[in-house]
Amino acid sequence: MVASPTAAGSDDEPLARRLLPDTAEVDARGRLSVGGVDLCDLAGELGTPLFVYDEAHLRSRCREAVAVWGDGVAYATKAFLCQAMARLAHEEGMCLDVSTGGELHVALTAGVPADRLVLHGNNKSDAELYRAVVAGVGRIVVDSFDEIDRLARVLAEEPGRLPERARQRVLVRVTPGVEAHTHEFVRTGQDDSKFGFGLASGAAAEAVARLQHTAGVELVGVHAHIGSQVFRMASFAEAVDVLAGFFTPLDLPELCVGGGLGVAYVAGEPSPTMAEWADSVRTACRRAGLPEGVRVTAEPGRAVAATAGMTLYRVGTVKELPGIRSYVAVDGGMSDNPRPVLYGSGYEAFLPRAASARRPRAVRLVGKHCESGDVLVADARLPADLAVGDVVGTPVTGAYGYAMASNYNKVPRPAVVFVSAGRARVVVRRETDDDMIRLDQ
Repeated sequence: MVASPTAAGSDDEPLARRLLPDTAEVDARGRLSVGGVDLCDLAGELGTPLFVYDEAHLRSRCREAVAVWGDGVAYATKAFLCQAMARLAHEEGMCLDVSTGGELHVALTAGVPADRLVLHGNNKSDAELYRAVVAGVGRIVVDSFDEIDRLARVLAEEPGRLPERARQRVLVRVTPGVEAHTHEFVRTGQDDSKFGFGLASGAAAEAVARLQHTAGVELVGVHAHIGSQVFRMASFAEAVDVLAGFFTPLDLPELCVGGGLGVAYVAGEPSPTMAEWADSVRTACRRAGLPEGVRVTAEPGRAVAATAGMTLYRVGTVKELPGIRSYVAVDGGMSDNPRPVLYGSGYEAFLPRAASARRPRAVRLVGKHCESGDVLVADARLPADLAVGDVVGTPVTGAYGYAMASNYNKVPRPAVVFVSAGRARVVVRRETDDDMIRLDQ
């Protein structure tokens, strides 16, 4: 199931409350606050574009993940990562899933203990594996035969410099041949995938045999991830059914079903809860006969961060094309949210100064980049009195917004702010023009 590139529906209803963070409140004037902070005032103080996160919402979702999945559940940092987010997830009891040396560096610098980290990646370098092993990363998810060779080499070289422990714990990543109902670019469980070892081809069984005979390695489990933005719980259950026959005879203590739980971006989309996801997986595990003692866990990212965050922009131009459409241009665009361009992803738009107002005005919300495809919301609905200078918000940008941001057209990336208990704190500063030349030689 893929979100439409439009803001679902043609009516003029106010923005759906379920698309806003937990602490969102609208005052008597219709102005929206999050975490006790007025968003229009915040935009005036810190400038736009601006990523705003409800810290209470983030903490609540982390606690929920731990409650329904248990110890070992990992926050997928690719969704959104900075040092403040790494510390928050760790403080709330989550492990962290990192997929590159850069993500590993951020997590370690933030003070997350290495044994609470899970290292992913389909092309881990010798340097990344070496740093992970030396740091004492809790789990490495092995993704290829080349990686098995690299890991064996790293573990064999200079053993005196490696941490004093028995063996490096690893999981083998298996592609179960399940095609999730989501965009083709974010499907990862089908046979034709750059990730993992194919189950049907016999590659997964060969990888297990290799790992079981690799010195310094302890194979502790199987990992499978079928894709992102998955709404259909039956897809996860199907993956468990397929994996069970392979997993059970191995007598391993861990099974990780990865992440991918979908969230609602526009009105009318479903939004399964973390508890519903965990329950469907555990029910499938029982039905498939997995032993009771197996640690079944997951790696939610979008489900933790997406709805916690929103982006604030400032309207700079309103261009009316009679008989065609109205364009509303803001001071950000595809550099801070490339998902509409990449995946045709749908979003909503609203005015924080009139959060409960009806939205009869149909517009195309666009960015400032030199691309006709620089569209944030193709068919946005906004109040009739929209004007140049207004602050416009796009909700549910907490995942894969800042994380995928770029400097296209040399546009500085926005600041990131956490709001809580009436206070805003900048956790990532806004880039400056000087940052655009910082790496030039």
